[in-house]
Formats: sequence, structure tokens, C-alpha cells
Amino acid sequence: MKKTQDYTKWKEIYPDKFVSEDRVFHNIRRGNRIFIGTACGEPQYLVRALINYVESHPKGFFDAEVFHVWTLGVAPYTDEKFKSNFRHNSFFIGDNTRDAINNGLADYSPLFLSQIPELFHRRLVPIDVALIQTSPPDNNGFMSLGVSVDVTKAAVENASLVITQTNPKMPRIHGDTFLHIKDVGFVVPHEEPLLEYEDKVSDEIAQLIGNYVARIVDDGDTIQVGYGSIPNAILSKLVHKKNLGVHTELLSDGIVDLMKKGVINNIKKSIDRGKTIATFCMGTKETYQYIHDNPSVEFRQVDYTNNPLIIAQNTNMTAINSALQIDLTGQATAESIGKTFYSGIGGHADFMRGALLSASGKTILTLQSTAENETISRIVPFVSEGAGVTLTRGDIHYVVTEYGIAYLHGKNIRERAIELISIAHPKFRPWLIEEAKRFNLIYKDQAFISGKGGDYPEELEIYKITKSGFDVLLRPVKISDEPLLKEFFYSLSDKSLYRRFISRRTDMHHERLQEFVVIDYTKEMIILAINKKDKKDEILGMGQYSIYENSLTAEVAFLVRDKWQNTGIGTELLSYLTYLAKKDGLPGFTAEVLRENTPMLHLFESMGFDIDKQSDSGMFELKMTFKDIEDKR
Repeated sequence: MKKTQDYTKWKEIYPDKFVSEDRVFHNIRRGNRIFIGTACGEPQYLVRALINYVESHPKGFFDAEVFHVWTLGVAPYTDEKFKSNFRHNSFFIGDNTRDAINNGLADYSPLFLSQIPELFHRRLVPIDVALIQTSPPDNNGFMSLGVSVDVTKAAVENASLVITQTNPKMPRIHGDTFLHIKDVGFVVPHEEPLLEYEDKVSDEIAQLIGNYVARIVDDGDTIQVGYGSIPNAILSKLVHKKNLGVHTELLSDGIVDLMKKGVINNIKKSIDRGKTIATFCMGTKETYQYIHDNPSVEFRQVDYTNNPLIIAQNTNMTAINSALQIDLTGQATAESIGKTFYSGIGGHADFMRGALLSASGKTILTLQSTAENETISRIVPFVSEGAGVTLTRGDIHYVVTEYGIAYLHGKNIRERAIELISIAHPKFRPWLIEEAKRFNLIYKDQAFISGKGGDYPEELEIYKITKSGFDVLLRPVKISDEPLLKEFFYSLSDKSLYRRFISRRTDMHHERLQEFVVIDYTKEMIILAINKKDKKDEILGMGQYSIYENSLTAEVAFLVRDKWQNTGIGTELLSYLTYLAKKDGLPGFTAEVLRENTPMLHLFESMGFDIDKQSDSGMFELKMTFKDIEDKR
């Protein structure tokens, strides 16, 4: 990165801008509102110099209000010994200010990040002094705000006095990042390393969540991803995607890594095509070097990047954010733990609602299922008292934990509750079931199997191609599949139902459906053949076997939608059930088949079983012994 350190020209043109620090800070008055640049763009030297000035001039000013979005560096102005000089007010709570805010020594202003510039412009939040960090002036006198544009540009445009720390290590970034030296009050040259934000090493849980999210993100999507170990893991799992775009608030190391690999190229974006759009960067030195003077990266003000109406112009916009807690109705908080203020609204709602408005957009909320060493469930009956509802029940499509994916959009409360319970930590699922019943969120008679028998065997999910060339997902049934199975059964003809159940009964009420969705996987298996149709699964067929008590034999049966019969789905279901049964040590199947059901008989005979067939009252009783059948997994 080129370093411009000779200020001779500018000192000759603007001598009054280059003065001692005492003269600089002497311009701050009592009651002033002071803005400090965001996160890794924080002017560390200026902050230290400001505190030094206060310590050497204890009556220089008092009752100043200090604003920022988020601080990663030290925040000495929150120290109680400076309480007569400063009152801190944060738009987003970081580790360094959380205690001060919750102890009443500092303030938190809950705001959508996209709305803050307007507050500055309308002077509903007046800014008297802006302390910022920029690159040194170029030959034309322009300085770049570099890694912190966000609300900083609006603060600069509205501050009565702008004081900039010019730092050769600040990257020069394209976009809405520039201001001219003539438009600042004072220039304080000081070179120092920028603050760096290195994501925590992703643990196993974060990696599992990342794998699930990668299933939802499609080639060509435009993505927004937050910060932290889970987003870091998510980005690492997108390495095999193609033609991703980025329209985000935060530019992170993970995004830059995907840009370097060519995964992110922005060629499919609907707006700002070819450009990675962000408003600030939190990363490492290598990331700062990559985005320096890189024309494929543009930083815009936060009222552009986070404007839901702008976000929505990106087709296939996919917003991926994290939460601290979600309840069984779909309300989530990302800003507080009960009555304790933890972070802030930030851009969560901006991006989730923008993605909701996008054509084929998706919203994905991620969270670890537990907290405090698995002693607290993050999925709860209702959000804790005092918690801020960051995302409403209508904001979320997908919820992802290390235990799977829940799809909430368009679901009623009962369906949502079951979906979320199914991805909660297993130790908390019985409690959630009982609480959901108590609050009438689910059926009072909702069955549930806890322990190993009820743990969903995700490892058994597999894609197969039928003889007709159709790609179908075979997976075990889930407790949340009841609505899908109801739709499946009612789509069948009376003839198909009669052949399967040998009964004229055609109703499929909740009580009966539970028999098919609440199963002990150690005693029986139900496999569904799924068509991944848009964002909704469609069941094309189902196969099952149940192990007889005190016997190694299992009864098998399956059923396929009428219009999908004779396409190979039944063959794939039976082949997979046979594989699973043999894996569990079963020697064969039994089945009862109507004499008229020749397609079913033909299928069993085509599998190569040794079949003992007994006829009784219009029905065949089959005893089928496995041979060395090809492993069709």
C-alpha cells in the first residue's frame, strides 16, 4: 500500500489545519456532542489524545456526549472518573461498553442502522465534533474514510468541526468514502496499525450450522452475512458455490477469501453488478491490503447499503444473521439477554426485511441451540421478559441450529413450534413440548419420543436418481412432517389408499398422522421420497418397516402418489429400506399385499428376495428373505 506522508504542500495551503493537539481539542466546548469513527476505523490516537487533553485540562470541557456505532478499541470515556467530562451514547453495544451501559454509566440508543444518517441530517441528533480516521490526502487533496463509511460520512457532513487522524495504513477504498482536506477543521497525522477483528476459530457447532446454511444458499444468490464465529463458518462452507454476489453491511475476512477464490464475482447481481457493496470492514491487515484501491469493492453510506428498498432490488437476496434467542412463535432477539442490553438492532431488521421484499429472497437466522455450557436453551417458549424483539414473527424464513433447519415462513404457530422444537438441543425438547402444550401452542396430545430413539438420523438422508431420471431426496420422516404427510395422504386416490391400508377409511386426522411422524428410529423406519419444490418439500412417496417385538423380522409397506407411480420411486424406496434393514441386521421383510395389487407384487419379486408366498382371502402374505442384494445407497 502506497504511503503518502509528506504534508508540506498541504501545510502551506492550509496552515491552520495543522496545529498542536492542545489547540485542536481546545475547540471542544462544554455540552458538545462528539462522534467517533466506527469499529476498525476508530481513530485510536485521537481518542487517546482526547483523554490526555482532559486529564491535563480537567476543566477544559464537561458534559460532552460521545456517540459511536461500535467500538473495538478502548473506550476510556466510559470510565467513571471521567463522568463529569463525558457521557457515552452508543448505537450498538460492544464488549468494551456493555458493562457501563448496563450499570447506568452510559446510554444505548436502539435504532435501525439505516436510519441514523437521517437523524444526523435532520439534526435530531446534532453532531458538533467528529473524530475520524482517514487515509492521507492524495495529490488532489482527497482523503478516504477507508474501512469506516457507515454513519461516519453523515457525521462528517453534519459536524460543525471535523478532526481527522490521517494514517497511511488506512486503505483507500472506492465508493462514497472521500472527503476533501478543505472540508475538515484539523488534520492530525499519525501512523499506527488499524484495529483488526479476527473471527474466533469456528468450533464444531459453528461448522455444523455452516453446513446447514450452505444447503440453503444457491448459486447466484446475493448474500449478506454478519460477524462472529458462526458467520465465519458459514462463509467457509460456501466455497463450492458459484457466482455469488455481496450486498452487505460488514465486509469480513470470510467474504474477501471467497472473492479471492472467485466464488464471489457479483456477475449475477441485479444492481451494482460486478461490485461487492459494503459499508464498513472489520478484518485483518491482509483484508485491508486486498480492498485497498480495489475497483471491485465499493463502500457506500449505511442509508444505501441497509435501505430495505435498495436491498430488495437484488434478486435472490439472502440475508444471514444470528440471534441470541428465539421463541416457539418465531420472535427473535439479537440485542438483549432478558433485561441485559447486549448488542443492538444494527442491520438485522434492515437486511431481513429487504430480503423478504426481494424476488426469491431468503432470510436465514442462525443460533447455537444452547448457552452457558448447555445449561440454557436459546429456543424458548417465549422471549425472556425485557428482551427486545429484533425480528418479528414475520421476518424469518429459515432458522438454523447445529441440529438442523426449521422453515417458518407461511407456517402457523403450531407448525412453527414443532419445527423449532425439532432443532432444539435434545435435552430441552421434552421441556419445550410440555411448555408448548401448557400454552396451547401445539396439540394437547402431541406425542414425542425423547432420547436416542427420537433423535433424527440425519446421516440417512440421501439423493437418488430414479429410472425415469428424476432427482429425489430420500430421508427419514420428522416430527415436523405432519402437515406434509397430511397433504400427501389426501392427494392419493381411494384406490391407492385402499391398497396400502386395506381399509375404506380415508380420513387422516392428527391422531392418526402422529403414528407416521412420531417414531422410535431404533424400532421402525419411515423413509420419505421428497421433491425439493421451490422452498417447500413435496412428498412423492413413503416407505416404512416396523420391527416385530421379540423378532428379527420387520413388516414393510410403501406408497407413492398416483401420478408418480411407475417412475421408479417405489423401487428406490424399497431398495433403500432393504439396505437399512440389512445394515440393522434384519434377515428379511414380511408384507401383506392384495392379490389385485400386481404392481406391488411385481416390485417385491423384482428385488431378488427369496419369497415365500401364502394366499388367504384375496391377499398374499409374503415372507421375503434377503439375498446378497447390491448396496444401492
